[in-house]
Amino acid sequence: MSGMIEFDAAAAKAVEAMYLTPDVVGQRTHVMAAMGLRPGMAALDIGVGPGLLAHDMGKAVTAAGSVTGVDMSRAMVAMAAERCADMDWVTIEHGEAEQLPVASGSMDVVVSTQVYEYVTDMGAALHEAKRVLKPGGRLVVLDTDWDSIVWHSSNRDRMERVLKVWDQHLADPHLPRKLPALLHDAGLVVTRRELIPLFNPDWNPHSYSAGIMMGILNFVSGRDGISEDEARAWADDLQALGREGHYFFSLNRYLFVAVKG
Repeated sequence: MSGMIEFDAAAAKAVEAMYLTPDVVGQRTHVMAAMGLRPGMAALDIGVGPGLLAHDMGKAVTAAGSVTGVDMSRAMVAMAAERCADMDWVTIEHGEAEQLPVASGSMDVVVSTQVYEYVTDMGAALHEAKRVLKPGGRLVVLDTDWDSIVWHSSNRDRMERVLKVWDQHLADPHLPRKLPALLHDAGLVVTRRELIPLFNPDWNPHSYSAGIMMGILNFVSGRDGISEDEARAWADDLQALGREGHYFFSLNRYLFVAVKG
């Protein structure tokens, strides 16, 4: 993951704050509906992050079922384990998407939200997801195509340069357009595709775009010709547009459900 974000304790807290915004809370509702969890099911969350989704999954499967959360960030593992400590049927483990610490054919549902875009070997990751699924089990994937971003700025050239450098924090910033073919090649049958927009037409400090703005600022500062001063000027401009009533942000996420035959 050279050049990508390192999810240490500080980054984990920043992600948690974004995941608690109304934008991402609504997204999580869509993901939960797509999983269709019921009491007694076994489910796996790949890239468990701060554990918000895993906690909801635990409530859905109840003590009659089980949830396993896996993350390669030990800071995320610690945060998710603390959040889910009230449910002993939810287990959080350190691991990677390409080598899941889960038995073959043991899961009714596998979910991965905003994780596969960080994975270099998607073929291996999807074959692992298929391996751990029971026959007829579902894989639910949510990822972003960063070409879909529309973000009003008074300096379009600077915005384009900042976002181009931001793309470097991912293995594939345009993964969703490739997912149908990748899922097919892994032997999974796509049964559902859905667009989930994140739309902030007004400035709100408790929004996804406000949170990701700070993440972008920290990542691009001093990288590939973008100085810290220029990165700060980029963020200041967006916030000024917000105060003037001229803020606009939109980003598309794409949800896929695929079934193991």
